[in-house]
Amino acid sequence: MEESPRKKSGGGQVLDGSNIMELVGNKEVFSSFVEHKFKELDRDRDGELSVKELQPAVADIGAALGLPAQGSSPDSDHIYSEVLNEFTHGKQQKVSKTEFKEVLSDILLGMAAGLKRDPIVILRIDGEDLEEFINGPTFEPEMVASYSEIKSADGSGSLHDYIAKALAKLTVEQGMPPSSDPWVVISNIVEPALQSCTGHDLDKPVSQETFIEEFKKVAETVAQHLKEQHVIVAHSENDFDGSGIKRLLSNKFELDKTLNAAIENVSKDRSGKLSKEYLRVALDAVGPTAGLPPLGAVEQMDKVVQDAFNLVNADDGKLLKEDEFKKILTEILGSIMLQLEGNPISVYSNSVVHEPLASSSTLLQPSSEL
Repeated sequence: MEESPRKKSGGGQVLDGSNIMELVGNKEVFSSFVEHKFKELDRDRDGELSVKELQPAVADIGAALGLPAQGSSPDSDHIYSEVLNEFTHGKQQKVSKTEFKEVLSDILLGMAAGLKRDPIVILRIDGEDLEEFINGPTFEPEMVASYSEIKSADGSGSLHDYIAKALAKLTVEQGMPPSSDPWVVISNIVEPALQSCTGHDLDKPVSQETFIEEFKKVAETVAQHLKEQHVIVAHSENDFDGSGIKRLLSNKFELDKTLNAAIENVSKDRSGKLSKEYLRVALDAVGPTAGLPPLGAVEQMDKVVQDAFNLVNADDGKLLKEDEFKKILTEILGSIMLQLEGNPISVYSNSVVHEPLASSSTLLQPSSEL
């Protein structure tokens, strides 16, 4: 299990959905916002938006959700198609201003809820933190540990290999952008720094002393590259400790409402019974309220959920009355809560933002007329 890095205070801009909530929550401001956005999109000035006129709004929503451009992949294109269908209901050729406002409000509120649950911190990696790490007291001990780990895994590697692998181990907290990103590794940061050290025989056998000395030089070059070309990183982290489930289970009214909503769309047989095979579907529906990620999103959480399902024989396919189904679903939530309280799970991700934040989406940029 990876531990989440602690970010320095004031180290980044937090995107938590509050600005979106404030916009949609102010009826006068949101109406004015929609009025201007609608006017921008309504090119033929007929008071309705065609599918073609909606495309810029759909593209902006995709960018705001962090999707690649349309046409980049079948998966993202499917999401773009679903967003368009939200506006057109899958059949309309024209969308009125009222319909546009209602759907846009729903989409923005959904985005805000997601950011509130999983805030994103935008960090600027500019070489300063990396320099601080290189010249700090933890540098040498960490490099000794990296050397030992790399040597035990691949003792025959070259100095070039050792340095590249050690750079990959550095974290955003230490001032290194994600080395899993090809833009960082191949063309802009890592390889140029390695190539700048061609005065050394990077392919000869590696001693610990040589490794630390040469790694420091390469890392200093990386820091200089970062000073000349900052890297913007989107950082998100989540702690799953069972507190969301505990809050839900302690509020009977909220629990009953959530369970009823979760099984509303679950298929029932002629006698009104539900199959245990739909427990996963119901748990996914309860997830946002209970502070749980979607099934399949976090591997460690999937194992916890599976353990809880095993305790109630969730995969035996038996049919249950509605009350029995809700009781077992509640038992599953309780089991997950106990596991997380005893062994919390922390997950985080870092990804390079390749477009300037201000231009990646114009969805929430105010019109010049506002």
